[in-house]
Parts: sequence; structure tokens; C-alpha cells
Amino acid sequence: MYMKEFKIPKEEIKQLLEGQGACLATDKITVEGLQVGFMYREQSEFEHDSGWRFFSNTETQEYVDNIDNSAVYMLNTIANYDPAIIPYLELPVGAELERKEGTDTFEKVSQDLI
Repeated sequence: MYMKEFKIPKEEIKQLLEGQGACLATDKITVEGLQVGFMYREQSEFEHDSGWRFFSNTETQEYVDNIDNSAVYMLNTIANYDPAIIPYLELPVGAELERKEGTDTFEKVSQDLI
């Protein structure tokens, strides 16, 4: 197992959120430093899990399927990587959002595509 080299050192993480719980994010965000491009909230899988899952929207299915490419973090940590997510964190389970290209705004993903 290798040690990941995070884009933001632990000592530089600021307290932006209080008591928001944990989330899942890929290395595209925490190691490569890409912005959150897609985020969704599902039912919690463990105690203190917020249900939020964060992706850069550049991950392939193969990348996502490799558990070494993502990890559990406190929501505050991911908010430090991309503060644009903060206004959306109170949305309920089932929320699915995609970043509007070139902005800090997210839009709900249309469910009409199914």
C-alpha cells in the first residue's frame, strides 16, 4: 500500500463546516486537485456518514471500481478542496448535482433521461 500525496496538506485544512459527518471522494479531487464535477447523496452506510459522494466527473468506471482510488473523508476536508459544494450540503438523500462548466454553481441532474 502506498501513501497518497494529498494536494492540500493536513495542516492547511481550515474549519469551514461543523458536525457535517463523513463522505466519500475520489483521488481525482484529493490527490490530483480537480474540482468536484458531480456529487450525489445516498443513504448513510455507516454511523457519521453524511451520504455525500464526490467525483471530478472525469473518472472512468474502471477507476471508480478500484477502491484504492477513493477514500472516506470528513465533509470539511472536501469543502476545503472545493468550497463551491458548501451551499448544497443540506440537500436531502437522493440529490444528484453536476457542476455547470466554468462556474461554482451546481445543477440538479435530470431524472428524465431514464
